[in-house]
Amino acid sequence: MKTEQLITSLKGVGEKSGALFQRLGVETVEDLLHYYPRAYDAYEEPVPIGQVKEGSVQAVSGQLLKTASVRRFKNIQIIVTTVRDLTGTLQLTWYNMPYLRTTLQMGSHLIFRGRVVKKNNRLTMEQPEIFTPEQYQGVMHSMQPIYGQTRGLGNKAIVRAVTQALEQREMEREYLPGYLRQKYELAEYNYAIEHIHFPADGQELLFARKRLVFDEFLFFLTAVRRLKEQRQACRSRFVMEPAPEVHRLLAKLPYALTGAQRKVLTEVERDLSGGLVMNRLIQGDVGSGKTIIAVLALLTAAENGFQGAMMAPTEVLAKQHYESITGLFAAYGIGKKAVLVTGSMTAKEKRTAYEQIASHEADIIVGTHALIQEKVHYHNLALVITDEQHRFGVGQREALGNKGGDGEGGMPHVLVMSATPIPRTLAIILYGDLDISVIDEMPAERLPVKNCVVDKSYRDNAYQFIARQVEEGRQAYVICPMVEESEMIEAENVLDYTKLLRQKLPESICVEYLHGKMKGREKNRIMERFAAGEIQVLVSTTVVEVGVNVPNATVMMIENAERFGLAQLHQLRGRVGRGAHQSYCIMVNCSDQDGTQERLEILNRSNDGFYIASEDLKLRGPGDIFGLRQSGDLEFKLADIFTDANLLKTVSQEVNAMLDKDPELERPEHQALKEKMARYLSRSYERLNL
Repeated sequence: MKTEQLITSLKGVGEKSGALFQRLGVETVEDLLHYYPRAYDAYEEPVPIGQVKEGSVQAVSGQLLKTASVRRFKNIQIIVTTVRDLTGTLQLTWYNMPYLRTTLQMGSHLIFRGRVVKKNNRLTMEQPEIFTPEQYQGVMHSMQPIYGQTRGLGNKAIVRAVTQALEQREMEREYLPGYLRQKYELAEYNYAIEHIHFPADGQELLFARKRLVFDEFLFFLTAVRRLKEQRQACRSRFVMEPAPEVHRLLAKLPYALTGAQRKVLTEVERDLSGGLVMNRLIQGDVGSGKTIIAVLALLTAAENGFQGAMMAPTEVLAKQHYESITGLFAAYGIGKKAVLVTGSMTAKEKRTAYEQIASHEADIIVGTHALIQEKVHYHNLALVITDEQHRFGVGQREALGNKGGDGEGGMPHVLVMSATPIPRTLAIILYGDLDISVIDEMPAERLPVKNCVVDKSYRDNAYQFIARQVEEGRQAYVICPMVEESEMIEAENVLDYTKLLRQKLPESICVEYLHGKMKGREKNRIMERFAAGEIQVLVSTTVVEVGVNVPNATVMMIENAERFGLAQLHQLRGRVGRGAHQSYCIMVNCSDQDGTQERLEILNRSNDGFYIASEDLKLRGPGDIFGLRQSGDLEFKLADIFTDANLLKTVSQEVNAMLDKDPELERPEHQALKEKMARYLSRSYERLNL
């Protein structure tokens, strides 16, 4: 079976299942093979019944005290029995599985494995798997994959599909040069793909993962190096003089720029007037004032007779940027025209915008990735700005950069912005094609967010606090790690949590939910209503991380905070603290594992994103790969720039050494890699519909 075949070519995956897989971003067999498990379930030795813990998945071995009985509750059949060993007894329950009565006979000695919960002040194991001692011996110490799921498509169905894809796939020719595999003891590619899904043990998992992470870094950094060489010392035909209108606007603003903002603005102005193409990254915490630097740069381009474009990762954020720019220009009498381009605009609205861009009636163009579609033709595009750079891969960086013109020297200046607090050593590698500026100073008028790390017992207090904030006219976010309930992972989910909050909070409070699997138009509608104050409490996944600017939101409550990386928690916290009112971040720690509280206390102590990222790097080692990925950015499906920082540095050195000796990858040992690299880049462009 060829890996480019559609997922529906697998036995048992019809149109309906295929549509569910598409919701997970899986369309082809190759997509499925690279749809990596989000965690693994390890089958450990049974524990004495007297030692089972609430909230954990465990196995127990014992004798049934009675034959299973069936109770009815509404339309549900509940199968109940009790297992006993020398240390105690444990109730077992299953739902709608009446056939188990013939299996669960009094006196049978069996092993049960499932989640232990407390009901009616009694520990109960729900929906446990059933094994004979011999059967359990066969799976003990094995690791079973747990995948991200969607309603209607459970873990077992995904496991079946992956198993079939692995069995029927065409083996891929090894493309990594032998000297790299030998030097770093890297697994063969086909072995790595199989064992990332079904490792026999932790050691095998780490071996497979190391190879696939190495590959992800290798492709990405090779593409970055290619961009760097295209742009290095590239002369610009868009040389800009300092614009008096920019400094008049600065003098009129009701606040003064911080020292860090002034320094970065000077660097940008120097690049724009220097004669070479600018390729600069501005790193700065949420709220540090990157956007005003971007607006001043766009105004500089417009005042010099050129066009400037600004691209945001979501439609709502693009619209907010557009409204901010037009409002600022209207308030201070600046006669430059901005237009908005997004995917959800009507055909007529798009046509009007395209005409204004092509004729240069529009000086500044704001939008989403729709700005790099073929239908957008610029008249004289001299400056391209991307907001939240880590949401755009090298394919987008290159495509947007090429929009300025095809002739020599036609490449526009590129300014990219990121609030992701990546330590400088890693940022230099990841953004190797860019010069780096850092805004490391917060505006004086901004109130620091007050933080607290609490356990599950504090939840009711938190709900009361949110209700009081809403009474005072404020709004709140509640973040859950999952969209919907999973059969394998114990964590709060958006859909059930929204129902809970609607019960817990007064009826007058509007509670809505948001997650990445919703259709784009629906997501935009919810975010716009929240921004307008029509929704008081928004329950969401991390999709809000870069989604919308709501200065009126003062509470960020993060459930299962232990399941997120510190850098991501800091990003989420940055959604509040944007207005004049005191803001709060409540992190709910649902884990009693060693070290979890210590990690979260770093956030409790500091609001400095760069300090937090550095501490995160120190705390986590190369074996820390379970649970949710910590840096869901750039183009990595498996790699994590914090956990895998050392490997990232190693691969960077190898990419530079390889391309210094063989820039076009023409040597025999690099031919297979060159072909694979071409596929990688073409897939990047396919994702952009270019």
